[in-house]
Amino acid sequence: MAASVREKQAVALKRMLNFNAPPLKNTTAEPVWKVLIYDRFGQDIISPLLSVKELRDMGITLHLLLHSDRDPIPDVPAIYFVMPTEENIDRICQDLRNQMYESYYLNFISAISRSKLEDIASAALAANAVSQVTKVFDQYLNFITLEDDMFILCHQNKELISYHAINRADIQDTDMEAIMDTIVDSLFCFFVTLGAVPIIRCPRGNAAEMVAVKLDKKLRENLRDARNSLFTGDNMVAGQFSFQRPLFVLADRNVDMATPLHHTWTYQALIHDVLDFHLNRVMMEEGAGAEPSPAGARPKKKSRKTYDLTGADKFWQKHKGSPFPEVAESVQEELDTYRAQEDEVKRLKSIMGLEGEDEGAISMLSDNTAKLTSAVSSLPELLEKKRLIDLHTNVATAVLDHIKSDLDQYKKVLLDAGCDLSPLNYIKQWKAFAKMATTPANYGNSGVKPMGLFSRVMNTGSQFVMEGVKNLVLKQHNLPVTRILDNLMEMKSHPETDDYRYFDPKMLRGSESSIPRNKNPFQEAIVFVVGGGNYIEYQNLVDYAKSKQGKKVVYGCSELFNAAQFIKQLSQLGQK
Repeated sequence: MAASVREKQAVALKRMLNFNAPPLKNTTAEPVWKVLIYDRFGQDIISPLLSVKELRDMGITLHLLLHSDRDPIPDVPAIYFVMPTEENIDRICQDLRNQMYESYYLNFISAISRSKLEDIASAALAANAVSQVTKVFDQYLNFITLEDDMFILCHQNKELISYHAINRADIQDTDMEAIMDTIVDSLFCFFVTLGAVPIIRCPRGNAAEMVAVKLDKKLRENLRDARNSLFTGDNMVAGQFSFQRPLFVLADRNVDMATPLHHTWTYQALIHDVLDFHLNRVMMEEGAGAEPSPAGARPKKKSRKTYDLTGADKFWQKHKGSPFPEVAESVQEELDTYRAQEDEVKRLKSIMGLEGEDEGAISMLSDNTAKLTSAVSSLPELLEKKRLIDLHTNVATAVLDHIKSDLDQYKKVLLDAGCDLSPLNYIKQWKAFAKMATTPANYGNSGVKPMGLFSRVMNTGSQFVMEGVKNLVLKQHNLPVTRILDNLMEMKSHPETDDYRYFDPKMLRGSESSIPRNKNPFQEAIVFVVGGGNYIEYQNLVDYAKSKQGKKVVYGCSELFNAAQFIKQLSQLGQK
């Protein structure tokens, strides 16, 4: 895993968008203009990795959904990126009949079956468009990369492979087989993109074991055919920099039911907990202002604002795993730095307006010309910095508003249930007195530090809320999934993992017991949770990897859920 899986998937997508040829570097030539046609699955894979600007730079003038109403553009090539489903194949055949584009580059997210390929061939023949279907590719990109070290299987139809779907009491064997096949198909795509054949470890007697057995079989079958294997020859170029094979640990959600029910205090996990956060995009309703509407007037519409939290955002990369109070203070520091730089530009501009004055002004002008040129050239960078500061100010404020609303809701529920809230009022008073007793008096002309964003926002609500919420920071200890990984990665003997099964897909012959086992600790590992995962577990693994010098860990799960979403699935399972 020399290059991250995120980089490798982005490179594969860029290659696809360049008609499946490696993009030429340092070329001044205009890109070939084309349209991109994707389904919802393709859209979800591309959106966390490539921005609209990057698509435009690669010559994508339009990107449209396959099943939307599209006008023919007969003089432009079209790149399709879709799942090989029955309805998608039918629509592609319809496009061929309608002579929608100049040429067709068909890229399937997962491998297309021979029968469906024949359907396309028949339609192309009937439409006299055989020469226009330029290329057909299996891309093996059926997974979504959210971070350098994190991926999920799907966002569309995720309920089909959810914790609820796997654990239903009335599930049929055929349904379970279909779920396992769907998960294995995505994991196979992940390892093809990674360019590595892993050592697989899994517990016995649960869904994780079923996935491991099927994945081992699929990898073996591909490796057995040396001429067509996706892990040999040119296909392995991306994986040649890594000399040790990665460990792949499959865990079952049932091994730890408590962690997904936690509410934690790190920035990324908290956003996922209280805001609408999917595929690295947070959507928020923005109020029309604090002023109430005049009597009789129609209430102002709330606008929905969307923010992308990406790898290009340095503040996000640095603070997504930080405790929330620290994040809020860092936003304030960034804002102060920005204002200082902005003031410097204004000062230099005013100096430049002193032409025709005395000699002192002229000499000041010459001294400051270089400084101003430098300051003005950094303006685009400064404006981008301001955009990111505004983004995180808005997101942090929205998170705090949710925390305060939740407390009010809990108080109302307790009151409705007939609870006496006098103890709560006493604790609030006690906290206030305790704070007064420990705060030193401020006499004379001692400077008072301006209140940071965190303090200002909290002063609009209850300080008591903050005191309680600070207790939500998880103590630094390894969660169950991290402990399991540590045992297997470091080759430790432990009752929790001693009975885990061992698969080596490269050993084409021999039973599990006769396969020679790797004895050395692993440097690279992928942990995948069948049944769903969360940002708390992810952050715990990130912290673990940081504490182990030179080790790399990637976290994956069938879907991401927060506490409320997991409780909903559990309640569905609990209903008779």
